[in-house]
Amino acid sequence: MRAVIVDTTSSPFARLRPVPVSSVRLEDGFWAPRLERLVKVTLPTQHELLEETGRIDNFRRAAGKLRGPFRGLYFNDSDVYKWVEAAQWALAYARDEGLKRLVDSVVAEIVAAQDADGYLNTYFTFERRGERWTNLRDMHEMYCAGHLFQAAVARARSTGETDLLAAATRFADHIYGVFGPGGREGVDGHPEVEMALVELYRQVGRREYLQLAQLLIERRGRGLIGGSPYHLDHAPFKQLREITGHAVRALYLCCGAADVYMETGDPELWAALDRLWHDLVERKMYVTGGVGSRYEGEAIGDAYELPNERAYAETCAAVANAMWNWRMLLATGAAEYADVMELALYNGALAGISLSGDRYFYVNPLADRGRHRRQRWFECACCPPNIARLIAYVPGMLYARSGEGVYVVLYAASRARVEVGGGAVELVQRTRYPWEGVVEVEVRPEGVDEFSLYLRVPSWARSARVEVNGRGAGPARPGSFFEVRRRWREGDVVRLGLDMGPTLLESHPWVSYNTCRAAIRYGPLIYCLEQADNGHDVWSLAIVPEGLRAEWRPDLLGGVVAVRGRALALDLSGWAGKLYAPLGSVEVPAREVEFTAVPYYAWGNREPGPMVVWARLAGRRGEGGQTLA
Repeated sequence: MRAVIVDTTSSPFARLRPVPVSSVRLEDGFWAPRLERLVKVTLPTQHELLEETGRIDNFRRAAGKLRGPFRGLYFNDSDVYKWVEAAQWALAYARDEGLKRLVDSVVAEIVAAQDADGYLNTYFTFERRGERWTNLRDMHEMYCAGHLFQAAVARARSTGETDLLAAATRFADHIYGVFGPGGREGVDGHPEVEMALVELYRQVGRREYLQLAQLLIERRGRGLIGGSPYHLDHAPFKQLREITGHAVRALYLCCGAADVYMETGDPELWAALDRLWHDLVERKMYVTGGVGSRYEGEAIGDAYELPNERAYAETCAAVANAMWNWRMLLATGAAEYADVMELALYNGALAGISLSGDRYFYVNPLADRGRHRRQRWFECACCPPNIARLIAYVPGMLYARSGEGVYVVLYAASRARVEVGGGAVELVQRTRYPWEGVVEVEVRPEGVDEFSLYLRVPSWARSARVEVNGRGAGPARPGSFFEVRRRWREGDVVRLGLDMGPTLLESHPWVSYNTCRAAIRYGPLIYCLEQADNGHDVWSLAIVPEGLRAEWRPDLLGGVVAVRGRALALDLSGWAGKLYAPLGSVEVPAREVEFTAVPYYAWGNREPGPMVVWARLAGRRGEGGQTLA
């Protein structure tokens, strides 16, 4: 039993192999408390809401245990499956008998609801049985099936139980029989099943599931579900030049394509993935790693269309962005994908859950007047269990391995046992990351001596230093993995020092929303100015670029590094009663004040008030640079 989330162990075209969730023990002050809160707060309260909103009752109804109408949206099954997946990975990390009993009870209801022919979707039982597979564009049948498959794999790998896996394979066989070679040429309007089929193939070895995933990707662009960009049906995937349409659907489809590539090595598939990745990262992604510029269609939007207050940036899209980049990393071993994965994880996705672990954002704007608040739940509740499963993934995302050695992908104080070179190595990581940039990795080999240790040097680092047992090991280039290869001895220590002081970021000039504005980054974290920390309306502050400083605040938002500096507080009273005025006719006095910025993931946890990520800038940039007001 290997509790690995994306199992590329036998994938012929994957550069990296996973490390089981159960092989890692977090000991830090950032992720370890979140994993504990996931088990003690997030998953139990989500279970209560799944019961309260009738989502689990729908399975009881489908099994004939309960009378009454179907409750909620037609794709509500997927919320239950995502919750099961999150809970199973949490159990792989830390055994909890109370959570185990909850999961077992839910799984029993799911299994009992399956039809004799393998079909399983609680909306299409009894009175709607004849409507199965009649509206692939809108009804999410394969999408729900995909989340079932992922939950089943998680259960089998985490606790060894195969009851849900048996149900999943029966359903997958049903779908293959309907839509496999020689069957109906259909695709689901919401991609997700593609990556789930590949993972099911990796689990049980049925090549038909990989074949079906390939078919579903290849059938897109034929107009089978209407031909719209929204549904990713406007062009064949291998011909796509830009990423467009519904953000979550697009990113899930890229996840599936990356998984298929790692099994097949299809060069056209990789070329498309590479084009879409560069289009997203270089033209369409928020500074937080969030994706989705438009409320209409929950869509990605055009190049450089990145509004702040009206950003959609659905939590699920940031989760999907992290998932896609994780797969791209496994395929190539390239640090650029780990950088984007980390960005989305720490910022765009983590903002989707409150510090208390029981309230959620569906939409993640980068500016607000105090009206946007986290909610206990949503009618369309895709985001809460999605952020739960991403947090449960974290222990399994810290490390990876190859034939040459071990990759340290994410930094957190932890202990890990990793198989390498016919033996194993225990790695003890000591760090206060993301608050400090010093990472020490103690190496304790078992049955192996020579291998490489690859340390990720994030692209945001202004400089980096690597030492082995106190001696310099050479220059470390940001945006790469630094290789230390040697014959290791018990207690060898590799030290990575990252320069992670506060940095101001600016946008491409065509992002018109951010003209004369800057965002603050500290290490992997993006910051925002929130009214709760500032005595002035943060929309009217113009920060002074010089003199930013980082300050550890154990009393603030569960303990954070705050970024402080000087700003000009603008007096806009002269604009009272005016929307437009002749240039220079309204005087705007300003006085210097102190400002405080906090990590974006932590905003919205206190009293309502204005918030802004892209703050006005005071003064001018250097010669040849952008003029800033």
